[in-house]
Amino acid sequence: MASPEVSKLESIYADVLRRNPGEDEFHQAVREVFDSIVPVVARRPEFVEACVVTRVCEPERQIIFRVPWADDRGRVHINRGFRVEFNSALGPFKGGLRFHPSVYLGTIKFLGFEQIFKNALTGMPIGGGKGGSDFDPKGRSDAEVMRFCQSFMTELYRHIGEYTDVPAGDIGVGGREIGYLFGQYKRITNRYESGVLTGKGLTWGGSQVRPEATGYGATFFAQRMLQTRGDSLEGKRVVVSGSGNVATYAVEKVHQLGGTVVACSDSAGYVVDEAGIDLELLKQIKQVQRGRMSEYADKRGRARFVAGGSVWDVPCDVAMPSATQNELHAHDAATLIGNGCLAVVEGANMPTTPEATKAFLESGVLFAPGKAANAGGVATSALEMQQNASRDSWTFEHTEQRLAEIMNAIHDRCAETAEEYGAPGNYVVGANIAGFVKVADAMLALGLI
Repeated sequence: MASPEVSKLESIYADVLRRNPGEDEFHQAVREVFDSIVPVVARRPEFVEACVVTRVCEPERQIIFRVPWADDRGRVHINRGFRVEFNSALGPFKGGLRFHPSVYLGTIKFLGFEQIFKNALTGMPIGGGKGGSDFDPKGRSDAEVMRFCQSFMTELYRHIGEYTDVPAGDIGVGGREIGYLFGQYKRITNRYESGVLTGKGLTWGGSQVRPEATGYGATFFAQRMLQTRGDSLEGKRVVVSGSGNVATYAVEKVHQLGGTVVACSDSAGYVVDEAGIDLELLKQIKQVQRGRMSEYADKRGRARFVAGGSVWDVPCDVAMPSATQNELHAHDAATLIGNGCLAVVEGANMPTTPEATKAFLESGVLFAPGKAANAGGVATSALEMQQNASRDSWTFEHTEQRLAEIMNAIHDRCAETAEEYGAPGNYVVGANIAGFVKVADAMLALGLI
């Protein structure tokens, strides 16, 4: 028979399903948190009695708008824009913008929900939100991307601000897109409000380490996690999925810490390079040329490209899923476990399915959930906001040191919370409870909001 706490949470979850039909990723994110916070509800019944659990699942504001733009041939296109301002109990809404054809309201709500607790774990005064569009920047000219971004910001600008909501980049939104978005915001508002967007260029308000932060941060977390078992990344064989910003800088930091990344991927397949991924070639192909991983193999004679398939078939000591949600399935987990994988560290948001996560936890593989392990990006965005507010600019070394300190503190907070609630070594439980309690306490203090 279910405990009273489980029954209460199941009732709330049933209501979430009823009120948010068809939003599978959002349902999955809520389910994961609810599975972790049962002992919290038993210890702190006021979180249910004051409807904090219910309220944290309901965004404060959901904005959906059309984005008309013209391509280089003058043809008009219509995309859909989103901004979900989920929770501002700890500070202004903070979270990235994702431009990808798969984006719909459920994607943005799952990302925004995760962002609430991720931001809480950083210890920085920032709330959770997310946004984006089903626009695909791949194959578009700079002029087309600019026109889209200007149209997108023409609606979004009225909903954001450095004390209200501070977007950043995500999949499909890098320095180019942030530049066009910020330029349009400045043009419309007639204000140089640097703190309204993060991920800016270094010459116009950006922060050192921001491009590297998510990949570096996940690697710092991996190192700290391995240290709890008297180990490190030194000499480890690592596989990183994806080849975007997060993956690229995870590769860089793993190599700096003595490991070797032997494989990474894109949507067409994966590359295996036993000598270690050539970072400069990867950056040239993916960041400069916006090319494909197959081109990496063409230019790097000793590497091989495998079309389709799973990058998780490549044996490794550490796996870092850094591409997109639900990319690592139960059969992939079985393969990794069978090959002796020691640790899985999520560089992307919720890239591991619930079944795969369960398999890792039950087998004793160290598992770091994204809301903890990939929090380095938003943490450094908050550092960028600090620099903007004080009209200051920090060195790369100082900013990287701050990032390392934040990631180590997140790790320790998750580990200590898991221990406190009877789940030692379970970073999923630790991250969910630590993030939830911080937000829930703030919501109680602020009254019925």
